[in-house]
Amino acid sequence: MKPIIAITIGDFNGIGPEIALKSAFHPTVKRICTPLLVGPLNVFDHVRKQFRLKVKLEKALFPAIPKSALPIVDIGDGIWADVQYGQVTRAGGRSAGAAIEHAVALCQAGEAAGMVTAPVSKEALTLAGYSFPGQTEMIALLSRSLRFAMMLVSDKMRIGLITTHLPLGAVPTNLSMERVHEKISVVHEALQRDYRIRKPRIAVLALNPHAGEGGMLGNEEMEIIIPSLDQLKSDGIAAEGPFAADAFFGTHQYERFDAVMAMYHDQGLIPMKMTGFEKGVNFSAGLQIVRTSPDHGTAFDIAGKGKANIASMVEAIKLAVLFSRNRTRGT
Repeated sequence: MKPIIAITIGDFNGIGPEIALKSAFHPTVKRICTPLLVGPLNVFDHVRKQFRLKVKLEKALFPAIPKSALPIVDIGDGIWADVQYGQVTRAGGRSAGAAIEHAVALCQAGEAAGMVTAPVSKEALTLAGYSFPGQTEMIALLSRSLRFAMMLVSDKMRIGLITTHLPLGAVPTNLSMERVHEKISVVHEALQRDYRIRKPRIAVLALNPHAGEGGMLGNEEMEIIIPSLDQLKSDGIAAEGPFAADAFFGTHQYERFDAVMAMYHDQGLIPMKMTGFEKGVNFSAGLQIVRTSPDHGTAFDIAGKGKANIASMVEAIKLAVLFSRNRTRGT
């Protein structure tokens, strides 16, 4: 049977409803899974009419899921009259947050094999009372996942992050042997469980230029990263480095590894997006449930104009299907 994948609406003032709806009846998606939209039915119906999409929508009433229409879990929160394209509103954040909560519950109950989240506005979520740095942290708490790591993946590379959404000046003080060890261990386990790579090879980037130049350009490599790598190797994890990031990507060394661990956000995301911007996927490694998302934001500037590219969303759904099947195989 095709797995059921829950797809959240995201912020309805952005491109979330558009890409969720268009992706759900994309031929590739329909062939590999049963897409289950999660969000206010009237918002999805408004978007359907606005873009003249030839698809029928119908409420999903478990355990029955309609086969002749696109099923929707109607969270009953938000009305289409509240939609203000391109604006940050409490209603948009409230609807997005409620959709995430419902999708996690569906996965925990076994009614969905995985979830894919459309982009949200962190500011709108905060206005609605959700105090999380991002969707990953919220989903981790809801799914009772104690260890997780943010990964960005494309057909060119897989990038894991040691630190995520921090000001650049705060990165060094947030690096520790414990954090480096944990994040790399989580990514290693995800490569084995979700990608079914038996013996993953992981490259670890340096924090400082030229990998610190023996301490002349920083001590983090000698004091934190190298000792962490030694510990990981003793644990049986094939982690190599620290590599100077510029030469590492410039000479395509990433092609030799199953994943690359970056010390901070832009260090990993710039090369990843340069090589696969339209089809990049955000993957929350280590969660108790399968969760992916497109690797872009709410795109408020083009919301409501029918210009959104669904390629990344389709790739996110494909990965959620792959991971859910691989996890089933591994049990």
